Amino acid sequence: MKNLLTGTAIAVMAMSGAAYAGSHSVSACLITKTDTNPFFVKMKEGAEAKAAELGVELKSFAGKIDGDHETQVAAIETCIADGAKGILLTASDTASIVSAVQQARDAGLLVIALDTPLDPADAADATFATDNFLAGELIGKWAAAKLGDEAANAKIAMLDLAVSQPTVGVLRDQGFLQGFGIELGDPNKWGDETDPRIVGHDVTAGNEEGGRKAMENLLATDPMINVVYTINEPAAAGAYEALKAFGRENDVLIVSVDGGCPGVQNVADGVIGATSQQYPLLMASLGIEAIAKWSADGTKPEPTPGKDFFDTGVSLVTDEPVDGVESISVAEGTERCWG
Repeated sequence: MKNLLTGTAIAVMAMSGAAYAGSHSVSACLITKTDTNPFFVKMKEGAEAKAAELGVELKSFAGKIDGDHETQVAAIETCIADGAKGILLTASDTASIVSAVQQARDAGLLVIALDTPLDPADAADATFATDNFLAGELIGKWAAAKLGDEAANAKIAMLDLAVSQPTVGVLRDQGFLQGFGIELGDPNKWGDETDPRIVGHDVTAGNEEGGRKAMENLLATDPMINVVYTINEPAAAGAYEALKAFGRENDVLIVSVDGGCPGVQNVADGVIGATSQQYPLLMASLGIEAIAKWSADGTKPEPTPGKDFFDTGVSLVTDEPVDGVESISVAEGTERCWG
C-alpha cells in the first residue's frame, strides 16, 4: 500500500503495553480544542483505550468551541493541581498557551502537543503530529496537477481556521500554496501572499457552519472561484453547501485535510476531490504511552529523525491519482479512516 505513514510510528505502535507494567498510579490529562469535532472525538477514544490498557487514569477536557483558549488554560491549571504526570494538548491558541504550559512543565508534568505544534514548538516537551505542511503540500500539488495548464488561471479561496493563526492552520495553508506553485511571503503566517490567483482568506472555526459562511463571503468577492482549500473536512462540507446554493458545486475543486470517514465518503461522492488523511488514534495512544514511560523512568519521547516532532504519518486519499503525487485510493482510505 502506498502511503506516508512513517516506519518509526509503526514501530512504536508495536511496543508492548507490558513495558509499562505498574503504571496504575499514573494519571494523565487530555485537553482538546472541542469535544464535538470528529477528529478530537477519535483522539479521545484513542487516549482512553491506551490508558485502559496501561492502567493510566485519564481525565479529559475540551474547549467549548475551537478557539476557546481560556477553558484550556483552566484545564491545565486543574491538571497541575490534581497531580497529573502529563498532559496531552491540542492548543487553540498556540502562542498564548505557552505560559500555562511552562507552569505545568515547571511543576514536573510532561506536556505533549498533539496535532498542533506550539509556538514555539519546543514550548512542549514533545509533539506527536501529522506533518501538516506536507499534508497541505500534497493537496496543493494534486489540485495543480488536476487543473494542468489552467492552474495558471486559478481563482483560489482559502478557508482557514482562525484569525489567531494557530500553527496547524498556518502549516496546512502554506503547504497547500507551495504545493500549488504559489510563492509564499512569510511562511510563518498566511495572508501576505501577493499572487493574484488567491481571491482571499476567510476563517471557519473548523466547522461546517463556519465553512459555509466563509465560502459565501469569498464568493461575494469573486463568484468565479474554482479552487477551494479548506483547513478540514467539516469546513469543506460547509463550503460545498454554499457552492451548491450558488449552483457551482460541480465546477469547483475542493481539497481538504483530515481523513475522517465522513470526509473520505465525501471524496467518494465527489464533494471533495482529495484529502490528506491523518491519524488521531495513533497520536493519542502514543501520547499516553509516552506519559507512562516518563512516569516510569523519566524518559522523554524522541522526534522523528530530521524533524522537530514525532511524525505520525499522512496519506493523500483520492480516486483520481495524478503523476508525481503519491496517494491511496478511497477504498484504502476507508479502511484507515476514523469518526
